[in-house]
Amino acid sequence: MSSLKRMLRTLAVTGLAAALVAPATAARAEPSPADLTRQIERSSTELERVVESYNKLREDIKTNKAAVDRLQARIGPLERQTEQSRADVAEIAATAYKTGGLQAADALLRPGGSAAMLDRLGTIEHLTRQRQARISGFTESQRQLVDEKTRLNKVLVRQDAQARALANTKSRIERDLARLYDLRRTAYGRATEAPAAPAARPDPDRQAPAVSGQAGVAVRYAYGAIGKPYVWGGSGPNGYDCSGLTSAAWRAAGKSLPHNARMQWGAVAHIGRGELRPGDLVFYRGLGHVALFVGGGQVIDAPSAGRNVLKRGMNMMPIHGYGRVR
Repeated sequence: MSSLKRMLRTLAVTGLAAALVAPATAARAEPSPADLTRQIERSSTELERVVESYNKLREDIKTNKAAVDRLQARIGPLERQTEQSRADVAEIAATAYKTGGLQAADALLRPGGSAAMLDRLGTIEHLTRQRQARISGFTESQRQLVDEKTRLNKVLVRQDAQARALANTKSRIERDLARLYDLRRTAYGRATEAPAAPAARPDPDRQAPAVSGQAGVAVRYAYGAIGKPYVWGGSGPNGYDCSGLTSAAWRAAGKSLPHNARMQWGAVAHIGRGELRPGDLVFYRGLGHVALFVGGGQVIDAPSAGRNVLKRGMNMMPIHGYGRVR
C-alpha cells in the first residue's frame, strides 16, 4: 500500500511539473518567419485603415476651418449693419419722443390750412414707412447675425470634437507603429527599409513612360518618389502615405485631391479596368489604399509603415475600383 502511495505521489508531482513547464515552453516558442509576416501584414492593413481615418479627420478639419473663415467674414459686415440699424432705430425713438405725432388739428392750424393737410399727412405716411423699413431692416440684420453666429458655434463645436478625435487617433497610430516596428525588427532585423540613396532612385525623365499633359506630370512625380520612405500622414517631398503620394503627384500637375483614399474615390470619375491609362488611380480593399497607375499593369504606391515607395504589379491586393482625375 505504501509503495502504491509513493507511486501516486510521484505521478502527481511529475504531472504538476509538466503542467508548469509546458506553458512556459510554449510561451518561449519563437514565431516562424511565415507567422511574423502574417502578423506584419495584418498590423499594416489595420494601421493603414487608422491612418486613412486620421487623414480624413484632417481633411474635415480643413473644410470646417474654411467654413469658419467664411462665416466670420459674413458676421463682420452683419455686426456693423446691425449696429447702424440699432442707431437708426434709436434716432427714430428719440425723434418721436421729442416731437410727438402730428395731429390733424395741428395740421389745420398751420399755414396753408386744410389745403396743406393732405400733403402733411402724405409726408407723415412716407416717414412712417421709412421708419418701419429701418426697424424691419434692424430686425432682419439681427436675425441674420444670430443665425450666422449659431452656425459658426455649431461648426466650432464639431471642429473641437474632431480635433480631440485627431489627437486620440494620432496616439493610437503611434502605439500601433511601435508594435509594427518591433515585429519588423524581429522578422527582418530592422524596423524600416533603408531609404534608397538619391543616386539609386529612378530618373523620372528617363525611366517614366512618355505621357503627355497633366497625367504625365503626375506619373513623373510618382517615379521621382520611388525609394522614399512611407511616412504616415505624409504628402512629400521626403515621405508619403498612400493617399499622400497620389494627392502630391496630382498637385504637381495642378489638380487638387483630398489627402484620403475614400475622399479621392468620391472626387474622381469612375472608370473600368479596360479604360486605365497612366495617371489614373487604383483603389483597394474597401477604399483603404490607393495607388497611381503608370501603365503595363504597374502602379506606384506608398505600401505601408516601414516600407518605401515602390513600383509593383497592380494586383497586389483586392481592387475596389479605378478612377480618373477630373
